[in-house]
Order: sequence, then C-alpha cells, then structure tokens
Amino acid sequence: MPHYSSIRLSLLTLLLAACAADPIEPIPTPEPILSGEQMIRESQGIASLGDRWKKGKQLVERGNILVREGQNKIEEGNRLIDEGQKIQRESEDSYKSIKH
Repeated sequence: MPHYSSIRLSLLTLLLAACAADPIEPIPTPEPILSGEQMIRESQGIASLGDRWKKGKQLVERGNILVREGQNKIEEGNRLIDEGQKIQRESEDSYKSIKH
C-alpha cells in the first residue's frame, strides 16, 4: 500500500505544478486570405451603399428646398389674407359711413 501513497503524492505534485505554471496561450489562427473576386464583391457592395447614401442625401436636400419654398408660399398667402381682410374692413367702414 505505501506504493499507492507515493503515486498519489506524485500526482498531487504534478497537479499543483500544472496549476502554478503560466497558462498556455492559444496559437492565433491566421486570418483567411481574401480572393480577388471576394474583394471585388465586397467593394461593389460598399460602393452600392455609398450610392444609396448619396441618393438619400439628395432627397433630403430636395425636401428641404421644397419645405423652404412651401414656407415662403405660406407666408405670402398669409400676407395676402391680411391685406385682403384689411381691404374688406376698410370697405365695410366706408360703406357704414356712407349709409349714416
């Protein structure tokens, strides 16, 4: 039986030594090399995204122009309404002064 004790002691010593040692770092895997066709596909996809973004920007700019033009037309319409109402009031006042 003393033989088993020495084996246990040896295994315990090996286990403690393994735990105390620096951890083994995994070997980094190299990144796969891209093929020319894959690079072309990816760059075309990116170019497509760029074109789509440009189209979106153009739509925003066009929308902003239309909003500004619309606001200008609203302001012009409000001025015409104010002027027309002023003319109506003046006409009514003139009519009342003539009738009395």
